[in-house]
Amino acid sequence: MDKNIGEQLNKAYEAYRQACMDRDYAMKELQQKTENYMQQIREQQEKIELQNSIIAKLKSQLAALNANR
Repeated sequence: MDKNIGEQLNKAYEAYRQACMDRDYAMKELQQKTENYMQQIREQQEKIELQNSIIAKLKSQLAALNANR
């Protein structure tokens, strides 16, 4: 009977250990994806800011051209 309990404890511990490893891997993967998405968001925001400045510059040039007419 003791051998059976020991085997059950070993199996339960191994299942727990594997679950912890799976959890840690999933958390690490989630953290990496989050960091990647945040970087992509920052890059897109920079592009938007650049395009907005280009638009503002073009609008001012257009206004100046229209004023000269």
